[in-house]
Amino acid sequence: MSPAGRPRTFDMEAVLESAMLLFWERGYESTSLAQLREATGLSSASLYGAFGSKEGLFEKAVEHYVAGPGRVTDVVADEEISPREAVAGLLHGSVSMQTDPSHPRGCLVALTGTVRLPGAEDAGVREVVAARRAVDRARIRACAVRGIAAGELAEDTDADAVTSMVHGFLLGISTQVCDGVPAAHLHAAADALLVNWGAPER
Repeated sequence: MSPAGRPRTFDMEAVLESAMLLFWERGYESTSLAQLREATGLSSASLYGAFGSKEGLFEKAVEHYVAGPGRVTDVVADEEISPREAVAGLLHGSVSMQTDPSHPRGCLVALTGTVRLPGAEDAGVREVVAARRAVDRARIRACAVRGIAAGELAEDTDADAVTSMVHGFLLGISTQVCDGVPAAHLHAAADALLVNWGAPER
Protein backbone atom coordinates (compact mmCIF):
# COMPACT_ATOMS: atom_id res chain seq x y z
CA MET A 1 0.00 0.00 0.00
CA SER A 2 1.12 3.53 -0.64
CA PRO A 3 1.60 5.94 2.32
CA ALA A 4 -1.88 7.37 1.63
CA GLY A 5 -3.42 3.89 1.81
CA ARG A 6 -4.07 3.56 -1.92
CA PRO A 7 -2.71 0.60 -3.92
CA ARG A 8 0.21 1.38 -6.19
CA THR A 9 -0.67 1.61 -9.85
CA PHE A 10 2.75 0.68 -11.23
CA ASP A 11 4.60 -2.59 -11.78
CA MET A 12 7.25 -2.72 -9.04
CA GLU A 13 9.37 -5.33 -10.85
CA ALA A 14 9.38 -3.29 -14.06
CA VAL A 15 10.32 -0.13 -12.15
CA LEU A 16 13.19 -1.87 -10.34
CA GLU A 17 14.42 -3.44 -13.58
CA SER A 18 14.52 -0.04 -15.30
CA ALA A 19 16.21 1.65 -12.34
CA MET A 20 18.73 -1.19 -12.03
CA LEU A 21 19.73 -0.93 -15.69
CA LEU A 22 20.11 2.84 -15.44
CA PHE A 23 22.25 2.73 -12.28
CA TRP A 24 24.27 -0.12 -13.79
CA GLU A 25 24.92 1.80 -16.98
CA ARG A 26 25.56 5.26 -15.52
CA GLY A 27 26.51 4.76 -11.87
CA TYR A 28 24.72 6.20 -8.87
CA GLU A 29 26.12 9.71 -8.83
CA SER A 30 25.65 10.48 -12.53
CA THR A 31 22.10 9.12 -12.62
CA SER A 32 19.69 12.01 -12.16
CA LEU A 33 16.19 11.94 -10.75
CA ALA A 34 14.92 13.18 -14.11
CA GLN A 35 16.51 10.17 -15.82
CA LEU A 36 15.04 7.83 -13.23
CA ARG A 37 11.58 9.32 -13.71
CA GLU A 38 11.89 8.92 -17.46
CA ALA A 39 13.20 5.34 -17.26
CA THR A 40 10.66 4.14 -14.69
CA GLY A 41 7.67 6.21 -15.78
CA LEU A 42 7.16 7.36 -12.19
CA SER A 43 6.33 10.89 -11.17
CA SER A 44 8.41 12.51 -8.47
CA ALA A 45 5.58 11.97 -6.01
CA SER A 46 5.32 8.27 -6.84
CA LEU A 47 9.07 7.77 -6.71
CA TYR A 48 9.42 9.43 -3.33
CA GLY A 49 6.24 7.82 -2.05
CA ALA A 50 7.45 4.32 -2.92
CA PHE A 51 11.17 4.60 -2.17
CA GLY A 52 11.64 7.71 -0.04
CA SER A 53 14.62 8.99 -2.02
CA LYS A 54 16.99 8.27 -4.88
CA GLU A 55 19.13 6.39 -2.37
CA GLY A 56 16.15 4.27 -1.35
CA LEU A 57 15.47 3.39 -4.97
CA PHE A 58 19.13 2.50 -5.45
CA GLU A 59 19.04 0.15 -2.47
CA LYS A 60 16.01 -1.67 -3.91
CA ALA A 61 17.61 -1.73 -7.37
CA VAL A 62 20.71 -3.40 -5.91
CA GLU A 63 18.50 -6.00 -4.19
CA HIS A 64 16.83 -6.58 -7.56
CA TYR A 65 20.24 -7.02 -9.20
CA VAL A 66 21.45 -9.45 -6.52
CA ALA A 67 18.32 -11.55 -7.02
CA GLY A 68 18.70 -11.36 -10.80
CA PRO A 69 21.96 -11.14 -12.77
CA GLY A 70 24.02 -10.92 -9.57
CA ARG A 71 22.83 -14.30 -8.32
CA VAL A 72 25.54 -15.85 -10.48
CA THR A 73 27.88 -15.46 -7.50
CA ASP A 74 25.65 -17.59 -5.26
CA VAL A 75 27.31 -20.74 -6.60
CA VAL A 76 30.33 -20.15 -4.37
CA ALA A 77 28.14 -20.90 -1.34
CA ASP A 78 26.94 -24.24 -2.72
CA GLU A 79 28.37 -26.89 -0.41
CA GLU A 80 26.97 -29.72 -2.51
CA ILE A 81 29.74 -29.24 -5.07
CA SER A 82 33.48 -29.26 -4.51
CA PRO A 83 35.16 -26.02 -3.40
CA ARG A 84 37.12 -25.88 -6.66
CA GLU A 85 33.93 -26.31 -8.71
CA ALA A 86 32.27 -23.57 -6.65
CA VAL A 87 35.09 -21.09 -7.26
CA ALA A 88 35.27 -22.03 -10.94
CA GLY A 89 31.52 -21.47 -11.24
CA LEU A 90 31.85 -18.13 -9.48
CA LEU A 91 34.60 -16.84 -11.78
CA HIS A 92 33.43 -18.24 -15.11
CA GLY A 93 29.80 -17.45 -14.37
CA SER A 94 30.72 -13.88 -13.49
CA VAL A 95 32.73 -13.45 -16.69
CA SER A 96 29.81 -14.74 -18.77
CA MET A 97 27.28 -12.54 -16.99
CA GLN A 98 29.42 -9.39 -17.14
CA THR A 99 30.12 -9.78 -20.86
CA ASP A 100 26.49 -10.59 -21.75
CA PRO A 101 25.43 -7.99 -24.36
CA SER A 102 21.79 -8.09 -23.25
CA HIS A 103 22.49 -5.72 -20.36
CA PRO A 104 25.19 -3.19 -19.28
CA ARG A 105 28.69 -4.61 -19.06
CA GLY A 106 30.49 -5.27 -15.81
CA CYS A 107 29.02 -5.72 -12.33
CA LEU A 108 26.69 -3.17 -10.74
CA VAL A 109 28.05 -3.95 -7.25
CA ALA A 110 31.66 -3.49 -8.34
CA LEU A 111 31.14 -0.39 -10.49
CA THR A 112 28.33 1.60 -8.86
CA GLY A 113 28.46 3.59 -5.65
CA THR A 114 32.06 2.69 -4.82
CA VAL A 115 33.50 6.19 -5.16
CA ARG A 116 33.32 8.20 -1.94
CA LEU A 117 30.56 10.65 -2.63
CA PRO A 118 30.46 14.02 -0.85
CA GLY A 119 28.14 14.31 2.10
CA ALA A 120 26.91 11.95 4.76
CA GLU A 121 23.58 11.64 2.94
CA ASP A 122 25.22 9.35 0.39
CA ALA A 123 26.90 7.07 2.94
CA GLY A 124 24.09 4.55 2.55
CA VAL A 125 24.90 4.12 -1.13
CA ARG A 126 28.42 2.96 -0.34
CA GLU A 127 27.17 0.77 2.48
CA VAL A 128 24.70 -1.06 0.23
CA VAL A 129 27.32 -2.22 -2.27
CA ALA A 130 30.01 -2.71 0.40
CA ALA A 131 27.67 -5.05 2.27
CA ARG A 132 27.18 -7.19 -0.82
CA ARG A 133 30.93 -7.33 -1.44
CA ALA A 134 31.39 -8.41 2.17
CA VAL A 135 28.93 -11.27 1.60
CA ASP A 136 30.85 -12.42 -1.46
CA ARG A 137 34.16 -12.19 0.37
CA ALA A 138 32.86 -14.22 3.32
CA ARG A 139 31.52 -16.89 0.97
CA ILE A 140 34.83 -17.10 -0.88
CA ARG A 141 36.71 -17.46 2.40
CA ALA A 142 34.38 -20.24 3.54
CA CYS A 143 35.03 -21.95 0.22
CA ALA A 144 38.80 -21.62 0.71
CA VAL A 145 38.51 -23.14 4.19
CA ARG A 146 36.52 -26.02 2.69
CA GLY A 147 39.19 -26.40 0.02
CA ILE A 148 41.90 -26.77 2.66
CA ALA A 149 39.84 -29.30 4.59
CA ALA A 150 39.15 -31.28 1.39
CA GLY A 151 42.81 -31.39 0.43
CA GLU A 152 42.30 -29.26 -2.68
CA LEU A 153 44.57 -26.64 -1.15
CA ALA A 154 47.68 -27.28 0.92
CA GLU A 155 47.15 -27.57 4.66
CA ASP A 156 49.26 -24.48 5.34
CA THR A 157 47.41 -22.35 2.77
CA ASP A 158 46.53 -18.85 3.98
CA ALA A 159 42.75 -18.75 3.55
CA ASP A 160 42.70 -14.95 3.77
CA ALA A 161 45.30 -14.62 1.02
CA VAL A 162 43.35 -16.97 -1.23
CA THR A 163 40.19 -15.01 -0.47
CA SER A 164 41.81 -11.72 -1.47
CA MET A 165 43.19 -13.26 -4.67
CA VAL A 166 39.84 -14.68 -5.79
CA HIS A 167 37.80 -11.68 -4.66
CA GLY A 168 40.27 -9.28 -6.26
CA PHE A 169 39.93 -11.14 -9.56
CA LEU A 170 36.15 -11.11 -9.24
CA LEU A 171 36.03 -7.34 -8.69
CA GLY A 172 38.61 -6.72 -11.40
CA ILE A 173 36.52 -8.42 -14.08
CA SER A 174 34.34 -5.31 -14.36
CA THR A 175 37.21 -2.95 -15.11
CA GLN A 176 38.64 -5.24 -17.76
CA VAL A 177 35.26 -5.84 -19.35
CA CYS A 178 34.65 -2.08 -19.56
CA ASP A 179 38.11 -1.69 -21.12
CA GLY A 180 37.15 -4.14 -23.85
CA VAL A 181 39.07 -7.24 -22.75
CA PRO A 182 37.41 -10.19 -24.57
CA ALA A 183 35.48 -12.76 -22.57
CA ALA A 184 37.75 -15.53 -23.87
CA HIS A 185 40.78 -13.84 -22.30
CA LEU A 186 38.99 -13.49 -18.97
CA HIS A 187 37.89 -17.13 -18.97
CA ALA A 188 41.50 -18.12 -19.67
CA ALA A 189 42.66 -15.91 -16.80
CA ALA A 190 40.16 -17.61 -14.49
CA ASP A 191 41.55 -20.99 -15.50
CA ALA A 192 45.07 -19.74 -14.79
CA LEU A 193 44.00 -18.65 -11.32
CA LEU A 194 42.54 -22.10 -10.68
CA VAL A 195 45.71 -23.98 -11.70
CA ASN A 196 46.94 -24.07 -8.11
CA TRP A 197 43.56 -25.09 -6.73
CA GLY A 198 43.85 -28.82 -7.17
CA ALA A 199 41.50 -31.76 -6.95
CA PRO A 200 40.69 -33.36 -3.58
CA GLU A 201 43.20 -35.76 -2.11
CA ARG A 202 42.27 -39.43 -2.58
